[in-house]
Amino acid sequence: MDIQNTQSQMRKGVLEFCILSIIRQGEVYPSDLVDRMKSANLNILEGTLYPLLTRLKNAGLLNYRWVESNSGPPRKYFVMTDLGLEFYGELERTWKELADAVQLLTQAPPAPTNTQENESAA
Repeated sequence: MDIQNTQSQMRKGVLEFCILSIIRQGEVYPSDLVDRMKSANLNILEGTLYPLLTRLKNAGLLNYRWVESNSGPPRKYFVMTDLGLEFYGELERTWKELADAVQLLTQAPPAPTNTQENESAA
């Protein structure tokens, strides 16, 4: 089994949630998203990010505005829409439920109580 493939699939599964989490905090430029993700050890390539941003925008979850730049072409800054905020809330609830379930399953099983031992012996 290829561990790198499994790790990649796990990261992809949370990528959209992480991107929306950053944008929810305020208007953001795509290269800032890349930097924030890298600082959290979740590297993302711009070739992955831009199609994701376009898909989220086309779904009505994001809007953008153009800002003139003194050092080049105008920049596109993304912000979450009201629909995006609702969608994010659902993702956040799902993430918490999933994280709680994984935490429960990955913890050591509880030690059996005397009652459980007695029932097993019977």
